[in-house]
Amino acid sequence: QVQLLESGGDLVQPGGSLRLSCAASGSIFSGVVMGWYRQAPGKQREFVARIFSGGISSYADSVKGRFTISGDNAKKMVYLQMNNLKSEDTAVYYCNLINGGHEYWGQGTQVTVSS
Repeated sequence: QVQLLESGGDLVQPGGSLRLSCAASGSIFSGVVMGWYRQAPGKQREFVARIFSGGISSYADSVKGRFTISGDNAKKMVYLQMNNLKSEDTAVYYCNLINGGHEYWGQGTQVTVSS
C-alpha cells in the first residue's frame, strides 16, 4: 500500500508563489509517475502536471510557464513550484502516484489565491 501526504497549501495574494510538497511512503517499484491534480469548487478534478521517473514532465496549458514540477526519487518526494499565482488557481491540490498498475491519491492541500 502507498500513502501520499501533501503539504504547502496556503492563502496567497495574486502574483505570489507557493511550493507544494508530496511525500510518498510504502512499497514503490521502479517506473513511478507522480503528478498533481486540482479541483476547484463546483468543478471536476483536472490535471496540472506530472513527472516520470526519468525526469520527463508535462503540464496543463493553463499552468505552463508558471508552475514547475520536480521530484526526488531517493526521498520519494514530488514538488510543485507555483509562481505568478492567479485567482483561478484556487483549488484543492491533490498528489497522484501511478506505480505497478495502481493509482494512488493524497488527501489534498488547499491553495487559495486572493487579495
